[in-house]
Amino acid sequence: MKEFFKKLFSRFFIVALTIVLLFAIICLVTVGTVAAVYFLIERLFPEAAVYVNFAVTAVAWIIVFITVLHAANRDMVPETKIPWILCIIGLNVFGVLLYIVFSSHRPSASKRRLYRAVLESTHRFETRQVSADELHDSMHHWAATSEALSTANPSAVVHSGTKTEYFPSGEAFFSRFLDDLEAATDYIFLEYFIIERGTMWNSILAILERKVKEGVEVRVLYDDIGCMGKIHLNYHRTLQKKGIRCVKFNPFVPVVTNVHNNRDHRKIAIIDGKIAYTGGLNLADEYINARERFGYWKDSAIRLEGPGVKNFVLMFLRLFDVQVKTTEDVSRYLVESPERFEGEGYVQPYGDGPFPLYDKHLGEDVYLNIIGSARKYVYITTPYLIIDYRMREALILAAKRGVDVRIVTPFIPDKKIAFALTRSNYMALIKGGVKIYEYTPGFIHAKSFLADDTVGVVGTINLDYRSFLFHYEDGVLMYQTKAVGQLKEDFEHVFSVSSRQTEEDAKRSVVWRWICEIAKLFAPLF
Repeated sequence: MKEFFKKLFSRFFIVALTIVLLFAIICLVTVGTVAAVYFLIERLFPEAAVYVNFAVTAVAWIIVFITVLHAANRDMVPETKIPWILCIIGLNVFGVLLYIVFSSHRPSASKRRLYRAVLESTHRFETRQVSADELHDSMHHWAATSEALSTANPSAVVHSGTKTEYFPSGEAFFSRFLDDLEAATDYIFLEYFIIERGTMWNSILAILERKVKEGVEVRVLYDDIGCMGKIHLNYHRTLQKKGIRCVKFNPFVPVVTNVHNNRDHRKIAIIDGKIAYTGGLNLADEYINARERFGYWKDSAIRLEGPGVKNFVLMFLRLFDVQVKTTEDVSRYLVESPERFEGEGYVQPYGDGPFPLYDKHLGEDVYLNIIGSARKYVYITTPYLIIDYRMREALILAAKRGVDVRIVTPFIPDKKIAFALTRSNYMALIKGGVKIYEYTPGFIHAKSFLADDTVGVVGTINLDYRSFLFHYEDGVLMYQTKAVGQLKEDFEHVFSVSSRQTEEDAKRSVVWRWICEIAKLFAPLF
């Protein structure tokens, strides 16, 4: 009973209830307004009521028709058009209102202006480190993938001489991460989707508090909705009192708006401008298996040391400054002559986010270019496989031309609806020659790509609509680095403990298949 009341009065429940109430109010106001119009017509114009009602209905349907045309011809993801058209036609004027409020995934105009100002003030630090000729001579046909990323996001500068280290689990990452935090002398930047009090975060916080006392600058940026139910509402103020410059990203306000879709899903840690981490790991106990939730939690992280860290420094400071509405001199945080490491290939850390701050399909396009350029194999891990038509066809096309395409998804899900949507894609992919595996020890949260023993990506971008359209994300594209070899070893282990799915496994009852198909239809909207 105590646990029930705790959930009942939790911030998550209150926020969910607020959203439901706001939707209910909008519905009531819309229906009430329409009813009031019809009532007044019948009272004021009893003889002409039938004709006036017909005219009002006709106007309403003309508005619906115009809105449907707008949706059909709008420059938006094709998969979102059909559900919006169904919503508009099915709900009439109310559907039009929903379309106006929620169909755009763009950040607010003020945030776009701030981002442009911050980008302009820091653009001079984005100097090309590797010439196009060197890139083409070294990366061969893979250079096109790198150049496409640079064109879509000029901040994604390619670096050589950056040391890479891949961590195949949260436990392997955690001990090394604490050591790096302890060694910080200048600053520590943390940007995470989830922070939750427990063994992991408490250990990190203890170090941060000590570092603040030593004069190290510490900044923390966490996502408000991502941390909902994990920490209390004013936790950022608690950290501020400890001397940590902490900011909540996109704080939730009880207003029905699409702005809440734009979450900060990144996981970035930067130490002194010399070391950076990213990957699937948030700062909560299940990520290091200090708490079991869905079997064994399989995750991964990448550690960079050297020149490539600069991309992450700029990435963090830009989003931080947008959130605090300022432009600062970032030069003091950029290491002028970072140590360079021999025997490493190229790294290209990149950020992604909602259009128009970032190219419309940047994160997905990186994956598509890898799939399209692979000649031997493409290995993928993702917790969610909720993909659009072009991603599905790219995977199948690669398999048909003889590329060994393998995708690993969880065996034990964290979200049942997302798991159902993931499995609903199995049949088409398996029939197309793609090999699907489920990670039998538990839940795999790692987001990684590997192709031909040469190119790898480790980051935060899932194969789903939220990562591709709504969220701020990040990743590291690597070519012939040591971490690519380590990633290959991890994939081989993952395949050995995973179960390959067959067409028979992908079959479900007719009712369940229809439920999944309907859910898949509206998945791009949420």
